[in-house]
Amino acid sequence: MSKRRQTIARRLVEAQRTAAMLTTFNEVDMSAVMALRERRKESFKKEFGVGLGIASFFVKSAIAALRAFPLLNAEIQGDEIVHKHYFDIGVAVGAEGGLVVPVIRDADRLSFAQIELAIRDFATRATDGTLTLEDLRGGTFTITNGGVFGSLMSTPILNPPQVGILGLHKIQDRVVPVNGQPAIRPMMYVALSYDHRIVDGREAVQFLVKIKDFVEDPARLLLEG
Repeated sequence: MSKRRQTIARRLVEAQRTAAMLTTFNEVDMSAVMALRERRKESFKKEFGVGLGIASFFVKSAIAALRAFPLLNAEIQGDEIVHKHYFDIGVAVGAEGGLVVPVIRDADRLSFAQIELAIRDFATRATDGTLTLEDLRGGTFTITNGGVFGSLMSTPILNPPQVGILGLHKIQDRVVPVNGQPAIRPMMYVALSYDHRIVDGREAVQFLVKIKDFVEDPARLLLEG
């Protein structure tokens, strides 16, 4: 095993052994985000030099939800709960030898474009092997997107000492009820794995519902995020 794979294996086993890990699921109608991206993709790319992806919407929505449910942005140290009043969001990206999770520091202070640029930079450096230990250090909450590999649903594993991780999945057209009538919508299953030692099921479900609400109505990010 490579050193990276050994480290990944050790941390995964640590998460399974130490955390009371559960996963809750929901589904998100991506229509509003996809329509907004379609309207703004050319002007956004021209102005900022990067495409408007879905990741920035989920980073922004996660931060808003973390503000509402701060225990998901905390960690356990001994017998104490340590609250973190900053938002360093880890974003899992593919690399040679396995996924790595570089961290977007103070993500709450960044624009959509700055988040997209940071993620693109991480993906490029993960491919060419220039990510540093500092890029991977810390993090208060993680987002991982198995949908880029075709995953429809999964249970993401915690990245200790974090107590929450959001899993995104493939966007797929499905028939869903809209105003009492069947409609075809681009739907995504989302999953939140959490440490039940400090996060109750009710909080976890409400956290995921809040993310769903923000993504389905992105204007709320301006008003409430």
